[in-house]
Amino acid sequence: MSDARTPAQIEADIVRRRDQLAETLDEIGVRVHPQTIVGDAKARMVSRVDQTAGKAYVAVNRTVTGVKHKFVSEDGAPRLERLVPIALVVVGVVGLLTMSARRRRL
Repeated sequence: MSDARTPAQIEADIVRRRDQLAETLDEIGVRVHPQTIVGDAKARMVSRVDQTAGKAYVAVNRTVTGVKHKFVSEDGAPRLERLVPIALVVVGVVGLLTMSARRRRL
């Protein structure tokens, strides 16, 4: 088996490797270009914001669902045993605030 290559084979190998090197250098140039770096950073930031917003949405949805289950039964009817005391507290606080505001005016 002969390892001897012809000048044409060597030249073809040099041309192929030169083309590969040029392609690699072009890829490196694109990767280190400021616009590429900024674009990649923006894409990562948008992805993180989307993930955070998604997690926040899930958390809020879970909380709202939990609160809803406390005040609404499975069939959709309001749970008066829980709503009436809260309504009375709200009315009392509004009444106190109103009385306090009237006293300040006098």
